[in-house]
This record gives sequence, structure tokens and C-alpha cells, in this order.
Amino acid sequence: MTQQVTTEPNSAKEQIRQTRIQKLTDLADRGVNPYPYTFAKDINASELQDKYKDLEAGVETEDKYSVAGRVMAIRNTGMFIDLMDSTGKIQIFSHKENLSEDQMKVLKLIDIGDIVGFTGTIRRTPRGELSIKTTSLELLSKSLLPLPEKHHGLTDVETRYRQRYVDMIVNEDVRKTFKARSLIIQKIREYLTKHEFLEVETPTLQTMASGANARPFNTHHNALEMDLTLRIALELYLKRLIVGGVSERVYEIGKCFRNEGIDTRHNPEFTMIELYQAYADYNDMMTLTENMVAYVAQEVLGTMKIQYGEHEIDLTPPWDRKTMLGSIKEATGVDFLEIYSAAQAIEAARKLHVHVEDTMNWGQVVEAVFEEKIEPGLIQPCHIIDYPREISPLAKVHRDNERLTERFETRVNGWEIANAFSELTDPIDQRMRFEAQAKAKAEGDEEAMDIDEDFICALEYGMPPTGGMGMGIDRLVMLLTNSPSIRDVIAFPTLKKRS
Repeated sequence: MTQQVTTEPNSAKEQIRQTRIQKLTDLADRGVNPYPYTFAKDINASELQDKYKDLEAGVETEDKYSVAGRVMAIRNTGMFIDLMDSTGKIQIFSHKENLSEDQMKVLKLIDIGDIVGFTGTIRRTPRGELSIKTTSLELLSKSLLPLPEKHHGLTDVETRYRQRYVDMIVNEDVRKTFKARSLIIQKIREYLTKHEFLEVETPTLQTMASGANARPFNTHHNALEMDLTLRIALELYLKRLIVGGVSERVYEIGKCFRNEGIDTRHNPEFTMIELYQAYADYNDMMTLTENMVAYVAQEVLGTMKIQYGEHEIDLTPPWDRKTMLGSIKEATGVDFLEIYSAAQAIEAARKLHVHVEDTMNWGQVVEAVFEEKIEPGLIQPCHIIDYPREISPLAKVHRDNERLTERFETRVNGWEIANAFSELTDPIDQRMRFEAQAKAKAEGDEEAMDIDEDFICALEYGMPPTGGMGMGIDRLVMLLTNSPSIRDVIAFPTLKKRS
């Protein structure tokens, strides 16, 4: 979505913009290019602060450096400037004794928001502020639009998301969140590399939506004259790689797309990790999931005990494991394993005041009861295991109960953050599950899967016993950065077009 800058002709913002455009003319008259090609920056603000942390107040050095960043504050008509780069802030001291007459005239044309390069020597002021005593400066980019006022900031949530670049400029916490996101993903990769997982890539454009129950985005390829969808999951191509034997352990971190609603935990475009390990089952995936999340938390935050909202959450393994049916029985007294028909299940759910549709099957009713009665109270991390077969078309039948599957979902803070199976490797059973999904789709379920004939073909060549797990990266980042909305951890979230 293209975001255009619009300003009313007589607004204060537009008046500032026109004043700054006039400064462009003044700079050109002085032979200054306000948008040059490069600048020889040789150190960051944080490196300076660390290197000279022991420099005493009032001490000047002969050490000379060039820094560059955005002007965030100007005091004493430019004598003192707060310069911010991606690592932090450094004070600039500019005085006519150290700058030429021409440079002083350029200094007078600098505004808050401009990107400027400064060269000078290091000093610590008598008040204790580390500073660069400027001997030369170069305007690197003239800012035509003013930053939000210091004391009011960028407070409108909608504007913050639409103009994230401004949000990042003025809100340090926002910058910290996205740096943390990058580090979280880096540490996930680090953990999996240590455990001999191979990172791979699979198609984003696919001939059918598969690997999850979700409504896809559809598109059309003109040259091939064929309809395509954006992938809703990474699953089935990763399993093909297990069949192919490229590695016994594979993973992918990639974008998925679901044409569904938007709320604090859902965005149509989101990032997932899916991983698959041959000769493993869902028990192995539980151990891997909790160990990986705990490792990332320790590496990024320095602790496995995190604060999210009003809750302290302990991510230290091992995590609790509860069966879906057992947790429902414990909370409500209803044992759905003693209920065999969908009609009886619907009746039992309605007695619990859970909304269910007449068309739901037994597994869907069980899931609805769980989500309403159990899920919100699962604050500490736990694995909810043994899901109904009817809602788990890609998981192996439970070895002890054929009505269930070897599937778990990991819940933290009342959310699902991971979904995992003992993967279904029987091509005959897989076809039957796909056919049931196709029937549901024909009856109006837009989230049901089609029959993926090529994937069944791959299974018929033989797939080893495999454990698989998928996790939403965005939700994990929310959890580890104490962010209330998924929009806070996606740099450019999907937003409704302004009318």
C-alpha cells in the first residue's frame, strides 16, 4: 500500500515544509548539495560512549572521529546538537572558533530531523556529557517534514503503524523491539544449527492451499495461464524434502498468508518457522520446542523468567503437559471421551454455555469447548496434547486411541504459539483425511484443504517416522518483548485503506 504525505495548504506542518524547501534553495545558492552520495563515517555513537566511558568531566582529547545520524535536538542556536544513529545518541558541540564561516552558515540551515555528518575531536563537557567538538560538518539529507513534538510524540496508534518510519525515529522502545525481533530470529537459527538442522526454502506461490486449515489469497499467473495461491503454511514441501532425504532435519523461516480477520494476534501476512525431524515423534517435538524457546529467551533477555503484562512467565523447561480431553474434564466435569456422536457432543457443549454450530463434528465441538473454557487460563507454558482426529488431518493416529492424534499445541499466556505432530506418513490414511477435508470444503468450509495428489505421491515413495513443529515468529516476539499487539512486532502491518 502506497502511503502519500498529504498536508493542508495552511497547516502548521505545511508552513514548516515550505520553510524547509526554501532552505534547499539557500543551500543550493551556497553550492551545498543537500542530498550527497556518501559520507566517510568511521564510528557509531554507542562505540564512542563505550570507548570513552572513563573519560573524566572537562577533559578534551585529540582523538578525531566522523559520526553521522539524525538531528534530534538543537540548543543555543546550534552550538549543542543531539545526534542519534542506530546505536544511540552523541552530543555535538559546534562553535564558530572551530568552524569556517561557510560551515557556520550551513549550520544555521540545519533543522531537527536532518541527517548530518560531523567530524571532530572527543571531549567530555564540565557537566559530564560526552561530545564531539566539531571541526567540519556535512548535510547528508534535508528533512522537509517536521518530527512530532518532543513532549507529545507520535501518540496516534493508527499513524504509528502507517508511518512506522516516523514511529521508529521518535520512539526508542519501537527500535528496541525490532532489534530484539532480529536477534530472536538469529538465535532460533543458531539453536537449530547447533542441533544439525538444515535451513531450506520452499515455494511461496503454490497450486493449492495446503498444510493448514485457512482461507488463502488467490492470484493468477499470466504466462502459465494458471491460478495460484499464496502459501498458508510451509508444511507439505518441507515433508517432501524429508522424503527426498536432503537431510533428516530441515527447517524454514518464511512468510505465510491467510485471507482472514485481523486482531491483536492475527495479521494476514505473518512469519512462521516450521521444522521436521526424521525418526522422531511429537514427544521429541515437545522437548525441542521448550528447549528452543528457553534458549532464545536466555540469549536475548538473559533470563527464562519473563514479564508479559501483569504475569511473570517462567519458560524454564520442562513445561507442563496436559491432554485436551483431560483438561476439559478437570475444568467442567464432562468427559468427551465417553461421548461418541456429534449430536451428543453439541448437546454437552451447549449445557456448558459454549456456542457451537449444528454442523460441527465431535472434534470441532471438543476444540470449541477447550478454546472457551480452558485456553484463556493457560498462562504458564504448557503443551496441550492428543487432539481429535477430525481436526488434525496431517497428524498420526494416537497409538493408544484411534479417535485422537499425536498432536500438541503449545500455549503460553493463553495463546497458541506452536503446533506439532507425529507426522502422518501413511499415504492411504492421508488420502482419506484429504478426502474428508475436500468434502467439508464442498459443503462450504472455506478453510478446509484440497487433495494434494503430489504430496500423496511423495508419501507413496516412503517417508520415515517424523516429528514436525510450526511456530508463529510474530507471537514469540510479542511474548519476549512484552508487546500487546502483533502490529507492534511487524514493521509494516496490514492496515485498512484510509477512505
